[in-house]
Amino acid sequence: MIMPWSDLYYDILREVGNIGAGNAATALAELVGQPITMRVPSVVWLPLNEVAAHLGGAEKPIAGILIGVEGQAPGTILFAIPLEQVAVLLDVLMPGSMQGGYPLGELECSALSEIGNILAGAYLSSLSSFTLLSFRHSVPALAIDMAGAVLDYVLAEFGSVADQVLLIENQFESREHEVTSYFFFVPRPSTLEKIFKALGVETE
Repeated sequence: MIMPWSDLYYDILREVGNIGAGNAATALAELVGQPITMRVPSVVWLPLNEVAAHLGGAEKPIAGILIGVEGQAPGTILFAIPLEQVAVLLDVLMPGSMQGGYPLGELECSALSEIGNILAGAYLSSLSSFTLLSFRHSVPALAIDMAGAVLDYVLAEFGSVADQVLLIENQFESREHEVTSYFFFVPRPSTLEKIFKALGVETE
């Protein structure tokens, strides 16, 4: 498939990301009982084989929250956070939660999974509002490993995927911290064309 890269198309994608981030920030603020600010510096489609490099390389330790997506445009979600940023993110959302350090305890793992769940719901809802496609997402699964190993698991667990991935970069901000994380939507082969057509983008 030839990929379209018009300015209008990217404007739509950025709007999807910004609306999703706003919804996610509101939901997270309600969860933790304090204001949460989220920004989306970039929203792009990139080749699947560039995902690991975007995270800092195949050997970069990350916390990955894996979520299956079913419905009219099925795929897989990977919410990835570089491991050194996990403690900062949890401290932003739950001050004092990482006093015990690593490895992560049950509460911290549960909190990360819930963050991924909230982001998945927010971004899929935003994408649905633009495409009028329906999405359902599964219960999150947390994996802490090297980026390459997590991506290999995605491919093995969820089967064949399209060679393009939607990346929404997220920045969580508080008065003292800023944390960058990465939200990847890995579509199945038939899904990508459905999304493009629903957005009014012609593909070849």
